[in-house]
Amino acid sequence: MDFIADGFIQAFKMLFAMDEETMNILLTTLRLTGVSMAGILLVGLPLGFLLGYFDFPGKRVIRTVVDTLLALPTVVIGLLVYAFISRRGPLGEWDLLFSVSGMAIGQVILGTPIVIAYTATAIEGLDSRLRLTLMTLGASGAKLALTSLWEARYLVLVAALTAFGRIIGEVGSAMMLGGNIKWHTRTITTAITLETGKGDFALGIALGVILILISLLLNISLSFLRRRTQN
Repeated sequence: MDFIADGFIQAFKMLFAMDEETMNILLTTLRLTGVSMAGILLVGLPLGFLLGYFDFPGKRVIRTVVDTLLALPTVVIGLLVYAFISRRGPLGEWDLLFSVSGMAIGQVILGTPIVIAYTATAIEGLDSRLRLTLMTLGASGAKLALTSLWEARYLVLVAALTAFGRIIGEVGSAMMLGGNIKWHTRTITTAITLETGKGDFALGIALGVILILISLLLNISLSFLRRRTQN
């Protein structure tokens, strides 16, 4: 058990010393997650609003498809995106493979169904009188969507944070699409996998501590916002 204790000691030394490799992995992870979340919200929020607000033929089928995509294995997403952005794929000339942009495509596909499903559920749960009130006031189009999303902001925020938690802890597609290249595409989860396999527990534990702190910060933020919304 001594190697575990030594790993924790070395991990905290690396964190307090702002170890260059550790910080590079953290920044790469945050950059990847930031780009991915921007794409997820840009695609997921409008689609979630449309799915939750309107009734149309085939809506149940689409909901079923979206719910199914929530459990799509990350390695399958990685495989599909790999086929498109590899040298022989239709997007091969864009040099997306083994880049942060290529990894972000996989994460957008992974996180978007979460935002769509949660947002649609939130919109469906709004008071039915809200739609009549907004229409009476002349709201339509983007204003109607934004107002509805604002009224359901807590659940929309839950959707965003759930997607964030899903993609920041993802390792399958990140490993396949990024290649876990040091100083370039190595993220927290891929580094933990690599270093644990090499027996370097210090860096793995240090990165694990960072990941736990990020999750803790998210939960605290969510609780704070929920209290403010309820007040």
